[in-house]
Amino acid sequence: MNRSVWSLVPVAALAVPAPAFAARYLTAEQAMQLAFPEADAFAPGQVSLTSEQWRSMDRDTPARVAAREPRVWTASARGELLGYFYLDEVLGKQLFITYSVAIGADGRVQRVEILEYRETHGYEVRNARWLSQFVGATGQSSLRLDEDIKNISGATLSCRHVTEGVRRLLALHGAAHAG
Repeated sequence: MNRSVWSLVPVAALAVPAPAFAARYLTAEQAMQLAFPEADAFAPGQVSLTSEQWRSMDRDTPARVAAREPRVWTASARGELLGYFYLDEVLGKQLFITYSVAIGADGRVQRVEILEYRETHGYEVRNARWLSQFVGATGQSSLRLDEDIKNISGATLSCRHVTEGVRRLLALHGAAHAG
């Protein structure tokens, strides 16, 4: 009987798992302090939209998100509203990217941060210069990749999905605070 060595190795032993490249850069609390350094309070909140508003959001901003509702906090200093801090996740290529968007009381993006990145490629979306492109954007900003937001070669899906996520949070913020 002439058996090769390989016939004795279980098939599962030949499957080599892909390496994991998760990196946590900031906690939510650290990102809040960076976004609103003068804040003396962060109060958790909730996004309350009607069914029709959710349908409109899903139709108009098709970001692939982990959860329908992002987590949100209001930031204040000495009782005065400074703005809102949103924590959300969008799909990169295959895994989720945890990011935050700070929106000032005026409805403009103040800061975007990547808190956790799990993909093997595309981590360049964490670059401060790339993220600064969102500063000043409002719910009326189109925020389109390759038009308003420059793409990063090799990180196209991450760039696209973070851009769609920021656009979605601005629309969500606008719908929640309209009136």
